[in-house]
Amino acid sequence: MIRVGKSDLSGALTKMAERESDKRRDQRISRSAIDSSARGCYDFCMSHPVTDIEPRTPAASAPPPPLENGDHLGASEFLRRFEAMPEVKKAELIQGIVSMASPVRTDLHGKPDGLIQGWLSYYSAFRPVAEHATNVTIRLGPDDVPQPDAVLFRDAEHGGGAELDQKGYLTGAPELVVEVAASSVSKDAREKLVSYRRAGIAEYLLWRVQDGEIDWFRLEDDEYRPLPTDDDGILRSRAFPGLWLNVSAALAGDRAEVLATLQRGLAESGE
Repeated sequence: MIRVGKSDLSGALTKMAERESDKRRDQRISRSAIDSSARGCYDFCMSHPVTDIEPRTPAASAPPPPLENGDHLGASEFLRRFEAMPEVKKAELIQGIVSMASPVRTDLHGKPDGLIQGWLSYYSAFRPVAEHATNVTIRLGPDDVPQPDAVLFRDAEHGGGAELDQKGYLTGAPELVVEVAASSVSKDAREKLVSYRRAGIAEYLLWRVQDGEIDWFRLEDDEYRPLPTDDDGILRSRAFPGLWLNVSAALAGDRAEVLATLQRGLAESGE
């Protein structure tokens, strides 16, 4: 048996009491520090309300690269870049390759184009189901986004093959597309003709100004075949009844005779 003296027991109890006292003192100090920190946070928040803190500005996304002649792009990326360049008025995607417009001459494009626009505008004025638009971007497919000089189309309610998308672009195949080109070596007579045929555009009118020729193609059996002129030298659309073009008058720039021939076509079509 181990005997413990009173003095030893008293000393042990004293040490235990001292340790308990130290522990309580440390707890009080810790609570005081926490209360002081919380009070500091509270004071800071009250003096700096949320409305005084400027919101972070999200980093601006980098603009898309500019369009360049010869770029190989898909339709969506082409339009994304084109829309970011409002200073560019004409650009096309033909078979996946970007084509930028060159300066326009009055004699080789401006005047013939003006005659065509007046001719189609007159027709649509008397045939409201035929909508005329000039120089519009068309989404024909994943690799083709042309911007022809003129189109004539019916809306979907009247059996047309093209319609406006949410951004206002024409999608699908209009019934008639018109291009004014310098000659047969231009892309209008080659790559674009192929793209229009593949897209199922029913008729394609190509005015080759330097060649002094107007070709009017009709899609038959997946191939473009030229419409024949009648004995009076008139081309007659099969997609739009009454749309007649006096070829010799057009080549001569005789707008009055072009419209007179069109008026006869409208009268004979009886629609």
